[in-house]
Formats: sequence, C-alpha cells, structure tokens
Amino acid sequence: MSARKVLVLGGTAEAAALAARLLERAGDRIDLVSSFAGRVEGLRPPPGRIRIGGFGGADGLAAYIRDEAIDLLVDSTHPFADRMSRNAREAADLTGVPRLLFWRPPWPRHPLDRWIEVDGIDAAAHALRHLGRRVWLTVGGTELAPFAALADRWFLVRVIDAARTPPPLADCTVIEGRGPFTLENERALLRYHRIEVVVSKASGGAATYAKIEAAREADLPVVMVRRPLPEPGDRVESIDDAVAWVTARL
Repeated sequence: MSARKVLVLGGTAEAAALAARLLERAGDRIDLVSSFAGRVEGLRPPPGRIRIGGFGGADGLAAYIRDEAIDLLVDSTHPFADRMSRNAREAADLTGVPRLLFWRPPWPRHPLDRWIEVDGIDAAAHALRHLGRRVWLTVGGTELAPFAALADRWFLVRVIDAARTPPPLADCTVIEGRGPFTLENERALLRYHRIEVVVSKASGGAATYAKIEAAREADLPVVMVRRPLPEPGDRVESIDDAVAWVTARL
C-alpha cells in the first residue's frame, strides 16, 4: 500500500511538533508536507517535506490538493489566521478531502487577571484611550495602524522580525523576539520600560504566556483581543488527538 499524503498547514510550534510526532508514529505510511507562508524569517523548518508560500485562496489550495493527490489536510495555523482556516475548510469541501483543525488551547483567565476583552484590533486601540500612556503592543507588526491615532502614547512593539519600514506610530520602540519567553524576561521588560498596559491577542499556548503572568503580578490591565470563531468540522486541542485523527485514517 502506498503512503498516504498528508498536508499540514502550519508555521506554528504545534504544527512542527505534530509533523515530528506523525513521522515518528507513522513515517513509513505517510508522505508528509508542511506548508507555511514564509513571512517569518529564520523559522525552524519542521521535519518532512516543506512547502513555502501562499496558495491563492481556497481555489488555489483545492488545486494543490488535487494536483498533489493529498489524502488528508490538517490545519494547524495560528488561531488568528482565520482567512487561512476558512480557505482550508472551503478547499476541503471542494475536494472532499478530510480536514482536521488543530485548535490551540486558549489561556485560562486567572481571577487576578485584569483583562479587558475586545473584538478586533480597532476595539483594542479604542480601549487604550482610557488606560495608561506607556503601552506594550504584542499583536504583531502588521496590525499597528489603528494605534497611530494615539499620538500621546508611547509604545513598546515586539515583533518576530522587524519590518523594513518603521511602524506608523508617533513614539515607539521596536524590539525583536521569538518565544518561548521566560517569566523573568517579561518581568524585566515591564520594569525597564515602565509599562502601564499590555495589548495582546488571545493566542494561547505556552510560548508567550509569560507576559500574561508578568502583567498579572504587576497588577496591570491587559487589553485582550478575542479569537475569531473556529471553522466548523473536526477539531482537536492536543497533539495526541491530532496524531490519533490522522493515524485512524491511514
């Protein structure tokens, strides 16, 4: 029996871990392809075959699935990559290929957390009008425009890879960093930059949770951008369950 072709949409730590586990568990029964957009420089490639670049929407992904005779599709993209997840669902519907969504477990809210939960980046920028003037933005480098109107705020912006052009903010400092981050590191950032409020996406996962812990310890408000709703269909929240879903279909 020929190996089954499995396409993992990733670029996340969970996607890389899943690829490694699948090859360890069923390497002789699968032909694994991991795909990521390629926007993040220096990303550690997961094991197996690699595909870099976009597909061109749901139709482009469906064409790739047909051309490559993909048997199983696993969406392990970032929880905020809702467009890619929607494309994955639509492509699976067009091709009839079974699809699994790996849904990274969300962060639990601690009783001492001072979260101000909002829907979207625009709402996060609006919420800051009533909060501190020294702001730590941890929402990525591509969604900073809504904060540009807050000319009386100073921003610390942490990104994985700094953009070639400066951010559209009147007063800011940009630092680069790739998780996982330690609690000691995040405490030091808050102290050194005299942060008064943190802005974060509800991304979940262990790699960036330390900033939430540090903000809680310092009794700082956190403007938390809620996740988009997950696409319908098969969904799991652990690597073990994702491996089980794939191997059950080999």
